[in-house]
Amino acid sequence: MQPETLVIVPTYNERENLPNVIDRVMKVPVTLDILIVDDSSPDGTGEMADVYAANNPRIHVLHRNEKNGLGRAYCAGFEWALARGYEFIFEMDGDLSHNPDDIPAFLSAAATADLVVGSRYSNGIRVINWPLNRLMLSLAAAKYVKTITGMRITDPTGGYKCFRRSALQSIDLKKIGSNGYSFQIELTHKIWRQGLKVAEVPIVFTDRFHGRSKMSGRIVREALTMVWKLWAQNGFRRKPRNVGIKEKDSK
Repeated sequence: MQPETLVIVPTYNERENLPNVIDRVMKVPVTLDILIVDDSSPDGTGEMADVYAANNPRIHVLHRNEKNGLGRAYCAGFEWALARGYEFIFEMDGDLSHNPDDIPAFLSAAATADLVVGSRYSNGIRVINWPLNRLMLSLAAAKYVKTITGMRITDPTGGYKCFRRSALQSIDLKKIGSNGYSFQIELTHKIWRQGLKVAEVPIVFTDRFHGRSKMSGRIVREALTMVWKLWAQNGFRRKPRNVGIKEKDSK
């Protein structure tokens, strides 16, 4: 019988990290599947994932022919998950920045929420192995998003999330064109502004020890402009359109 939960892990040149990611996710005390979405990694990550999938029916691989961003990789994974009936669908980085041991806490929160966001900044700062300038950029981005959009979410740029199936179905995934920080902000805002419930769970974020970060100036610039577009799409409101549904204040 197929599990209700799917963990989507996008990869590009994550051959060093993939064995540990799969091992850690498979050891979580929750029955789940994992989907590796590989963007034709030249280091052979996709082929390695195929070997794991051939030996474990709970591991799946989706190969994409080109590298066109994290957002499109996740949307491809979401469409794959929705077509197969999963109820709880996770985003998780492929470098173990996100701790798979937090999955049960996400699922507990998802019992009463449409989207659960893993927060590095809820009730304190929990970030390991980041330089100060990167931390300050992330904190400034969170404040920037909150000020412009009104979303009272402590970590809107975070990429560790659990979606209910119905929340993803409420979004036209083909119209999501952003990547990186802006993709995370856009997806959360589209769910929040409908009046759906967004919850946060505290996580510890540990930056990668193997490989290189995908952060770039272009990703930051895209996020800066995306926030204004989202505000405009919401009719220049700083609250959900469905004001009859109480927003969760996760300050």
